[in-house]
Amino acid sequence: MHVLVTGASGYIGGVITEYLMKAGHTVSGLSRSDESAEKIRRLGADPVPGDLRNPAGVAACAARADAVVHTAMAWGPDSAALDQQMVRATLEAMRGSGKAFVYTSGAWVMGDTKGRVAGELTALRPPALVAWRPAVEKMVIESRNARVEGVVIRPTMVYGRGGGTLGGFVRQARTEKLVRIVGTGSNHWSFIHVDALAELYVRAVEQAPGGELFLAADGPAFTVRIVAETVATMNEARVELWPFDEARKQLGAAADALVMDQRIMSTKAGRMLGWAPKWPNVLDEIRSGSYVE
Repeated sequence: MHVLVTGASGYIGGVITEYLMKAGHTVSGLSRSDESAEKIRRLGADPVPGDLRNPAGVAACAARADAVVHTAMAWGPDSAALDQQMVRATLEAMRGSGKAFVYTSGAWVMGDTKGRVAGELTALRPPALVAWRPAVEKMVIESRNARVEGVVIRPTMVYGRGGGTLGGFVRQARTEKLVRIVGTGSNHWSFIHVDALAELYVRAVEQAPGGELFLAADGPAFTVRIVAETVATMNEARVELWPFDEARKQLGAAADALVMDQRIMSTKAGRMLGWAPKWPNVLDEIRSGSYVE
């Protein structure tokens, strides 16, 4: 199968590209610069020039593929409009094909779970930062009516291979000898190892029926404070609490998302797709995995 991956030069998209090729698929990665094209070549995939700001161009690339995995995001003031336009144009180009389109959303759309464990059927309370995203999810899910096998995946906090938000914590601990967290750190985050997430994407491309949504979470939810303290201990650093009001002045709406309490768990991907992640939990990864020098 020939799969087009947007964001193939990025953290998540690169690992997904690797796993798709391991599964025997041919991968083309959308690239908007020579640097990203070179990263895609190093993975063994074929770079295809394209930019989210040119949705018609992306759609034309998608129409030539057997499946599309969308992981790219141009964060900024116009990120919502760019994502909506790209998804709409791509789904239209794939209309009637019966091909898979796998869309990367995120668990932040679920909002604060208020101490409860949330699943796919939990009502959404998205913070302002991602308030636009449920409408795009709906567009993808409903694309099945146009004979596109649209699937939505909502990853929780992604870690592993030294990257993600956790990688930022580790870099700060090593360079500044502190780990700064927003608020008190008493809120929980749920996590997913990047390799486990890539395994799920391969199964979604190969097996998932259109119109389905899957949460990607594995292992227990931990408080942000415990995660930060583990990083600090491993790097002889300290934890610094950043008062929410001060953080919001600098981070804007992102601060609202970072202090949400999210406990997320789902067995749906396991039941429907046979997905059974077997990667270390986030604390074990910090102590003895890819975040150790």
